[in-house]
Amino acid sequence: MIIGKKELRKYIAELKTLHTTSTTLLSDEILSRVEKHPVFQKAQTVLLYYSLPDEVHTHDFIQKWYNRKRILLPVVVKDTLELYTYTGTDKMTIGAYGIKEPTEGKFNNLKDIDLAIIPGVAFDRRGNRLGRGKGYYDRLLPFLVGTYKLGICFPYQLLESVPTEDFDIRMNEVIY
Repeated sequence: MIIGKKELRKYIAELKTLHTTSTTLLSDEILSRVEKHPVFQKAQTVLLYYSLPDEVHTHDFIQKWYNRKRILLPVVVKDTLELYTYTGTDKMTIGAYGIKEPTEGKFNNLKDIDLAIIPGVAFDRRGNRLGRGKGYYDRLLPFLVGTYKLGICFPYQLLESVPTEDFDIRMNEVIY
């Protein structure tokens, strides 16, 4: 049986409601594995995301590392993601979809990004990613040539396969 993207997003949303109490502990474990990853350890510039409640929680992780690495966060501008350097919570505002976004420090040197840590609704073991359906990362990822792409998700979000399109960019690795 082949399941579509819409149905798969609904299925994962239902699973998330069963796991809400363990997300903080799971997030800490996942981000601990990220910290030990050799690409993260060497990286100087890291693209992250400011997590929504149903994603691997990145707020404390960003706070921990932004004084030691250049942390970039996406800002939604129309139908694209612009990247900004994170410089503290005092320089953030609520942006699109209720996500906190940096207000200054636009970053344009995409070739300088060593590591991109990417969220997803689901991933598969081959590194394919299912997003929320708006295509923001689909439009950004092709420009991250040479950047190591690391998907992070909760264990229940790692599936045997997810539906893909020709334009989808695979992650180099998924940590869950």
